[in-house]
Amino acid sequence: MKNTVQKFIEDAGWPRIIIGLFLCALFIAAPFVGVRIDASLSDTLVRVGMNGILVLAMVPMIQSGCGLNFGLPLGIISGLLGAVTSIQIGIRGGVGFLIAATIAIPIAVVLGWLYGQLLNRVKGDEMMIATYVGFSSVAVMCIAWLLLPYTSPTMIWGYGGSGLRTTISVEGFWLNALSKYVKIQIGEFFYVPVGMFVFFATIAFLVWAFFRTKVGTAMTAVGSNPEFARASGINVDRMRTLSVILSTVLGAIGILVYEQSFGFIQLYMGPFYMAFPAVAAILLGGASVNKASIINVVVGTFLFQGILTMTPSVINSVMQTDMSEVIRIIVSNGMILYALTRKVVVKR
Repeated sequence: MKNTVQKFIEDAGWPRIIIGLFLCALFIAAPFVGVRIDASLSDTLVRVGMNGILVLAMVPMIQSGCGLNFGLPLGIISGLLGAVTSIQIGIRGGVGFLIAATIAIPIAVVLGWLYGQLLNRVKGDEMMIATYVGFSSVAVMCIAWLLLPYTSPTMIWGYGGSGLRTTISVEGFWLNALSKYVKIQIGEFFYVPVGMFVFFATIAFLVWAFFRTKVGTAMTAVGSNPEFARASGINVDRMRTLSVILSTVLGAIGILVYEQSFGFIQLYMGPFYMAFPAVAAILLGGASVNKASIINVVVGTFLFQGILTMTPSVINSVMQTDMSEVIRIIVSNGMILYALTRKVVVKR
């Protein structure tokens, strides 16, 4: 029994155990401070569906040895371009969502290829360079959103007649394009968007299946031991670039799923820090800087979003103050710091 407990602690890690126990404590305490468990659990599940693919976007780059994708804003920007173009065209419903994805994916492929070429030239410093790539791309797009020739009255500034607004509603276009399908409603407060979860599960399965193909196995080999992979005839730079493209495409799809549930497109500084919650979530799920799995994505997203959902409800009811932002910063930055500073032992 003692050995079983020790093995569980070693596999899970103390940070994940502590966060998991803290989340359980929040759910247990909720009824005693007047917080509905069904509403809180529903909010947590909706958040998991909204953010799941953004967290999944971390997997390809981690597996190829490029590290955590702090340049995720590149993929998000691709998705935003697809979203605003879809609204400009004016097609509504699920078709409008598909058109947004169809426009976003080629843009993500191009930006991902350029991003991958850059990372191949700075091996060893990928995460630092990726952070600057993400930040600078958001800054450049702050100018572009004002200059791009969109004319839809629902998107442009009313007083100037040009330039996109900071926040654009997708209501009337493709709000809940995925969430409205096969939804489960139990009582007044418990709601599960099954359609969004089916889409997330489909994308996750495709990623899982890809890493069991010949190309996916080669990509994992590059991340595990690039010298051995090169000696085996694998083009290391090509595999790394492909992983960056996949990560960027998943980021573009992920932000569209997020927007159809959230109800708004957030431009300008909106994508600036969106990589950090995704990074924190996958680390919280048990991933390291060079190994990640679909299980890490699901577990980490649930724990991270559960903390963000339950903390403001429970802690605010107890202390009569808003601690949600403080907890979010502690969890995200604390887990990133933990992952970047721990030593990973490679078994040979």
